[in-house]
Amino acid sequence: MPEQLSATPSPQRLAYLKAGRKRKHTIHMVQLLILLLLFSLWELSTALGWSDAFLVSRPSRIVSTFTNLWHSGDLWRHVGTSCLETVVGFTAGTLLGTLIAVGMWWSDFVSRVLDPYLVVLNALPKTALGPIFIVWMGAGTGSIIMMTLAISLIVTILNMYMGFTSTDHSKIQLMRTLGATRRQILWMLVFPSNYPTLFNTLKVNVGLSWVGVIMGEFLVSKAGLGYLIVYGSQVFNMDLVMTSVLILAVAAVVMYQLVLWLEKILNKHWGVIL
Repeated sequence: MPEQLSATPSPQRLAYLKAGRKRKHTIHMVQLLILLLLFSLWELSTALGWSDAFLVSRPSRIVSTFTNLWHSGDLWRHVGTSCLETVVGFTAGTLLGTLIAVGMWWSDFVSRVLDPYLVVLNALPKTALGPIFIVWMGAGTGSIIMMTLAISLIVTILNMYMGFTSTDHSKIQLMRTLGATRRQILWMLVFPSNYPTLFNTLKVNVGLSWVGVIMGEFLVSKAGLGYLIVYGSQVFNMDLVMTSVLILAVAAVVMYQLVLWLEKILNKHWGVIL
C-alpha cells in the first residue's frame, strides 16, 4: 500500500502560519495605535487652544455625552431606530434587487424593457426622491425605509444582473446539452457562481443603506442617529453631533463585519461553490 501522507504540518508550514499570524496582529496593533494617536491629537489640540472645542468638540466631551445618552436611555432608542430602518431597507433592497435581476436574466424581453429605466434611476440622485416618499408614505419610518430601498435596490439589480450575464457560457451550453432546464441552470450554475458577486453587493449596500437612512432621518424623523445629528447641529451642540457620527461609524462597521462573518461561514461550508 502507498505510504499515507502525514497530517502533521511541516516545520516550514508552521513557521509560515506563525509569521502570518504575527503580521496580522502587527497590522491590528498599528491600526489601533493610529486611531489612538488621532484621538489624542484631537484632545490635545483642543486643550492647547489650537482648535475650538465648540466647533469640533473633543473626545473627553464625546465620552461624557455618550455616558449621558446611555444613562438616560435615549442611546438605545435612537440606535435601535436607525438600525431597524437600515436592516429592513438593506434586506428588502437586496432581496427585491436580486429577484428583479433573476427576472432580467430569465427573460431577455424584460431585460430590454427595464434597461433604460435602470440607467435613468441609477443616474438620478436618490435624495431628490425623499420629498416624494414623504408625501406618498407620510412623515415616518416608511418613507425612511423607502429612501434606503431606493438607494440600494438599483445597485443590487445592476451588480447581480451583470454577474448573471457574465456566467461561463461554455458551462451553460454544456448543461443545456445534457438536457438541463432553464430553472436548473439558474439554481445549479448561475446563482451559485455569483455568490461572490452577491456578497460584494451586500458589502456595498451596507454603506448605501446607512446613507439612505441618515438622509431620510435628516428630512423627517423623531428618533434615530440622523435625528440626533440634525438636532445637535440646530442647537450648536457639536458634542452630540460628533458622538452620533462616531456611533454611526461603529454601527456601520459592525454591520459590515456581520456580512463578512456570513460570507466566511458560507465559504467554510460551500467552499467548492464559492
